[in-house]
Order: sequence, then C-alpha cells, then structure tokens
Amino acid sequence: MLAAFFESQGRADQVIRVGEVEEPAPGPGEVRVKLRYSGVNPTDWKSRSGATPARIDGYQIPHHDGAGDIDRVGEGVDPGLIGQRVWVWLAAAGRRWGTAAEWTVVPRAQAVPLPEGASYELGASLGVPAMTAHRCLFADGEVQGGTVLVAGGAGAVGHFAIELAKHHGARVATTVSGEEKAELARRAGADLVVNYRADGALDQLRAFSPQYDRIVEVNLGANLGMDLALAGPNTSIVVYAASGQDPVLPVRPCMNSNASMRFVLLYGVPRPALEEAAADITRALVAGSLSELPVQRFPLENCARAQDAVEAGAVGKVLLEIG
Repeated sequence: MLAAFFESQGRADQVIRVGEVEEPAPGPGEVRVKLRYSGVNPTDWKSRSGATPARIDGYQIPHHDGAGDIDRVGEGVDPGLIGQRVWVWLAAAGRRWGTAAEWTVVPRAQAVPLPEGASYELGASLGVPAMTAHRCLFADGEVQGGTVLVAGGAGAVGHFAIELAKHHGARVATTVSGEEKAELARRAGADLVVNYRADGALDQLRAFSPQYDRIVEVNLGANLGMDLALAGPNTSIVVYAASGQDPVLPVRPCMNSNASMRFVLLYGVPRPALEEAAADITRALVAGSLSELPVQRFPLENCARAQDAVEAGAVGKVLLEIG
C-alpha cells in the first residue's frame, strides 16, 4: 500500500518518505480501515521531529486521526461492520499503522461509527483535539449550567471544547488573538469572544462570570494570572499544552483561589475515559453539535508539507487526502 513513513526522527523534508509498504491485516479484535482522510496534529510533528520521545520499530506511519470505511475485520469482530463509515482515534499510539496511508489497523473500539450527516473531513478532524477537549471539560464532572472559559478558542482543541461545552449546556467564553479567529470562535457557538490583547479583556471576562467552573488552558505560562483572577473553589484549571515558558506557580495566589489544577496528555488518559469520550463525541455528532474548521488539504505525497504547515501554526485543520 502507499504510505508516508519515517525511519528516524528529524526534519519533515529529511525523514518523511512516501512509498509502498506492506499492507496491514487485522488481528483478533481489530478492524482494518480504508482511509479517506488523515488528520494532522501538533503531536505528529513533535513525535517525528524528536521534540518528544518516540520509539520507532523499523518504520513509523504517522498520524493518529483519520476517517474512512471498515473493509476487513479480525477474529472475534462482527463481519457486519464491513462497509461502516468510521472515524479513527490514536491509530499510531504504540503502533506502526498511523493514518497517513491507504489503510490502518486499529482495535475495534478505536474505529467509531461516523453518522451519515457528518463528513469524512469532520471525522478525520476529531480524534486528538476533540478527545483532548472532552477530557479537559469532563474529567472533573459535568459542566451543565456552569461557565467555561476556553483559552485559544480558534484552535482545534478550543473549537471542540466550545462546541462540546455548549452541547452539554454550559455558557462559554473564549479568548482569541484577532478578528479572524474571533469569527471562528463565534461560529463554534461561544457566548463571549474576547481579544486577550485588548484593553479591558479581564473586565469583559469577569462581567460574563466572576468565577468559572472550568478553564481550558492552552498556555499556562502566559495566562496564569488571568486564570487565577477568574478562579474560585469550584474552578478546575485544565492545561493541555506546553506552550511558551514554563510558569512559576505563585503559591499564595493559588491557595487564595482554592482552585484545582489538572494537566492532560491524551496518551496517559485511562482507556475507559477515552472510550466514553469517543462515545460522547459521537452523540454530539449525531445531534449536529460539532462542525468543521476551515481545512487545508494536502495529497498524501505531500505529508511533509502538511506537517510543516501544522508546525507553522496553520489556522483551522490540516488534512491529508488519501487516494
């Protein structure tokens, strides 16, 4: 099959190759997915570049997220699933068969039914960002009737955090850096969109809610002071990205807020929580509560350019078209 792959870590244009590799076959409890799209995330270029540790067993096909159709099943899996439209999560976590290829093989639970009303492009955009957003929102309980602040509401995680929080009945404020991103956050359904660079940003957020139940944080080093100013005993500040400089925690202000702080890395989240996140995301899809971000498409042959686009901070979602 045709796939993008790398055998060592380094720059995308130096280590990513596109060529023929062996076609995977599903083992017991697994399904094979004929892919339509592969979603590219920051974690993909970080694993490939060496920015984060990655074990390579011969070669690695990158990317965790994708969408397509089940075309083979392994022992113990219902053959009636063949032909089902699915979205795929964490395909390359501890496995060779990422989604930057014509086929991937994953455990049955990692190929989730894609409702007919949802496009393959949207399905391939879920995975890492939507499941990260879900964990940030719900690891500390429900948000129905509460208030949520999403830092960076125009990013992929921020986008799905806004939509999932609204789906669950929360009021949502978000921060962005400019008008283009503000429009994306409004389209996602945020009740309040604030340019964090503008004078009076904190006052706008306080007027919306003096204290927030959940703060979904993309850059703790830059935003800790604002987060603590909006936090109280019922607040969970949930951090999902290591952006910029590591903060020094001001212990007394943290104590004064009585807030909780949680850190999220999807690959260490317990399996039952991941599977519940996938199920809840699918329920939101069925309800029509999740939407696509603006998409940049690259052919599979340009996998290196697609990863470079994500590394450069592309607004919206970067997808590989497969076939």
